[in-house]
Amino acid sequence: MAELDLHRLHLLREVGRLGSLTSAAAALSFTTSAVSQQISKLEREMGVALLERHPRGVVLTEAGTALLRYADDLDRTIEAAHAEMAEFAGLGRGQLRMGTFPTVGASLMPDVVLAFRARFPEVSVTVVSARRGGLIERLKRRDIELTLLWDYPWEQIEDEELALTPLMNDPTVLLVPRQHPLAAGGPVRIGTLQEQEWIVRDEHPVADVLRRVCRDAGFEPRIAFAANDYQETQGMVAAGIGIALAPELALSALRPDVAVVPIEGSPTRRILLARLTGRRLSPAGQAATAVFRSTAERTQSPARRP
Repeated sequence: MAELDLHRLHLLREVGRLGSLTSAAAALSFTTSAVSQQISKLEREMGVALLERHPRGVVLTEAGTALLRYADDLDRTIEAAHAEMAEFAGLGRGQLRMGTFPTVGASLMPDVVLAFRARFPEVSVTVVSARRGGLIERLKRRDIELTLLWDYPWEQIEDEELALTPLMNDPTVLLVPRQHPLAAGGPVRIGTLQEQEWIVRDEHPVADVLRRVCRDAGFEPRIAFAANDYQETQGMVAAGIGIALAPELALSALRPDVAVVPIEGSPTRRILLARLTGRRLSPAGQAATAVFRSTAERTQSPARRP
């Protein structure tokens, strides 16, 4: 059996309502012949007579009446589909899945989520946190629609599948005990820290940053303690075990007994918003992109401007 043509069903409904091919044609701005041909074609497609033709007009057959009940159901379904799609387009509902990494998961990302939920409370927001490689993999699997990423000048992300939007810069800073002689000073040069001992995040990008800046200054850093996270790093710094490097955004919960000191010629990482180049963003994704930009612009210091 041929597929149902909704336009012919609408013609049939109008003919049945008015009881006349001529009246239906006039109401729909068609010729009577065109309406008659379309109804005849619908009857052939359905394999049954849908109209009884009389000298004074037409009436629906029992089959025609039954078919129009399905047409009414189809119309209601289509109207409901349009209404639901309008809700998605207007962000009256929907889901947004995003990715982040730990240091901005405790700083920039919460502000973004709060701002987005305040504007679009009916959209469900899910955030997953992982390392950079895991986030890129999730993005390519389409588990998430947007994600925050980072890179350094010597290790920039180059991937044709990713569209990257720079949001802000995140300078590296020095952490010292509050009573340390450097705590009250201005920007320090890494070259003056050759005799210091260091706390470092083991197998973490900041460890690579430390080795690079120290080697560029002509020495190898002496590692006193390998920490698991930045809170542990701060604890060791506060205890005087050593000093440390950290991205500024990783210090949203800074201990009062730890001081942050700027670094001369600080190595800076880019904070990026990534999406797939071949994937069209949902209305929620488009709105979230704007929220990321406005939140980053509002919170960044001059040193963080991309």
